[in-house]
Amino acid sequence: MLRKYQQIAIDQLYDWFRSNNYGNPCIVLPTGSGKSHVVASICQDSIDRWPDTRILMVTHVKELIQQNAEKMLLHWPDAPLGIYSAGIGRKESHQQITFAGVQSIRKKAIEIGHIDLMIVDEAHLISHNTDTSYRKLINDLLMINPALRVIGLTATPYRLGHGMITDEGGIFHDLIEPTSIEALIADKYLATLRSKLTGTQLSVAGVHRRGGEFIEKELQAAVNKSHTNKEVVREVIKLAGDRKAWLFFCAGVAHAHAIKDMLLDVGIPAACITGETPKNERERIIADFKSGRLRALTNANVLTTGFDYPDIDLIAMLRPTMSAGLYVQMAGRGMRIKSHTDHCLVLDFAGVVQMHGPITNVKPPNKAGKGTGEAPVKVCPECDSLIPPAVKVCPDCGYEFPPPKEKKFRLSDADIMGSSSSELAVESWQWSTHTSRASGKKMIKVQYYSKLLSDPVISEYFPVTHDGFAGRKARLLLAQIADQAKVKIYNLVVLDEICSTLNKGKAPNDILYKKEGKYYRVIKRNWPI
Repeated sequence: MLRKYQQIAIDQLYDWFRSNNYGNPCIVLPTGSGKSHVVASICQDSIDRWPDTRILMVTHVKELIQQNAEKMLLHWPDAPLGIYSAGIGRKESHQQITFAGVQSIRKKAIEIGHIDLMIVDEAHLISHNTDTSYRKLINDLLMINPALRVIGLTATPYRLGHGMITDEGGIFHDLIEPTSIEALIADKYLATLRSKLTGTQLSVAGVHRRGGEFIEKELQAAVNKSHTNKEVVREVIKLAGDRKAWLFFCAGVAHAHAIKDMLLDVGIPAACITGETPKNERERIIADFKSGRLRALTNANVLTTGFDYPDIDLIAMLRPTMSAGLYVQMAGRGMRIKSHTDHCLVLDFAGVVQMHGPITNVKPPNKAGKGTGEAPVKVCPECDSLIPPAVKVCPDCGYEFPPPKEKKFRLSDADIMGSSSSELAVESWQWSTHTSRASGKKMIKVQYYSKLLSDPVISEYFPVTHDGFAGRKARLLLAQIADQAKVKIYNLVVLDEICSTLNKGKAPNDILYKKEGKYYRVIKRNWPI
């Protein structure tokens, strides 16, 4: 049984294909939201509708191959499924559905044969560079079947050095975003992240960058210092209390081992996993961690994806990074629902929250060759347009950005999660057209009214006439709202007609919203089941 947002993701995907005769979409779902169940449903639906369909599900690590295949068989026990992965020790290439590792099949397109649908998990790893494993595989499969369609899934639709995965040069043309971290936390599908200020902050002074990211050798030399490591371990122990599963993200192999050794020295059962850890030893360490025999697990670059242990209740970030995606992946390890607590403590010694923003509103990275690596855009909270940081008024909806506040950064729960949200019981709504003061462009506006006069009137804007990402997202969202409101929009061009139709629809029972400056952002709309 799919969760509501999972079904919405699939419905939006099918709506997208019905309205687009070319191109490839990518579904954006937060870490821990159950992407594998969405994949399983897409596969079963495709074969039910078109029995000859052949599907290739590709990812980059064997753990994700195993997880996705297991979820597929839970969803569909009789699925015609094969696995092609050297790491798993299986090379089955002729099943109707093949779950594969990209490194194992990157040169095996002829052996795999005709593929109708390729699904890529962790799709942000597909580079804009055409001379890479994913791109070569896709090109080879297109030679066999020019009608091949690609569907991506990711929690982080951006890539360091490239920007958004839908930017020019990428294989994806649009993003489908059926839900948000905030909405999933509100519905108890994800755990909250909490944070405490750390006295120790790792310095990256003098560390150079390559490809937008810190050079690992220099980074490790800068942060892996004995006195600093002692302070980090001391603080973790002080702030951890009785938390039972601590996960450390370190700057390199030597750093991960050094932190592990210091934990052992003070009596904390700990172990270390790196890319050099043998397979059998790695499996044993993870089993010991999950069983509680180990309290702490340090790692270097190996437990950001494909590692699923819901009961992690403390994350220590000791790995400064320019990659917003890596930051989200690290934090995401603590967001699964736990058996013993409702949250995970995040200790950010590396300053990644300050650099990338709260987990609910991460700044997309810069494109290659554009400046220093800092995000070149900001997101309008009203219409989600991506605009230059210096712009004070959104050209698409007229939102006026508040002036920056000069303050010393102090990590708090609000910093890691974004400001807290509020709920509004909706009595009615009113749809109308709106003209941007800055650009003169027309858009659609909805106002939500409460029964209580003391409650604010919440306004939401949809820049449906926008030609870019914001416009496509607005049109998809309007179609979803119309479906929930039990009305049908037949024309997304005539704005007055859209407003008239939606005014006849059923308003949501309540909305979840967040105040940002003078304006509000709607996070979630709830209709009666």
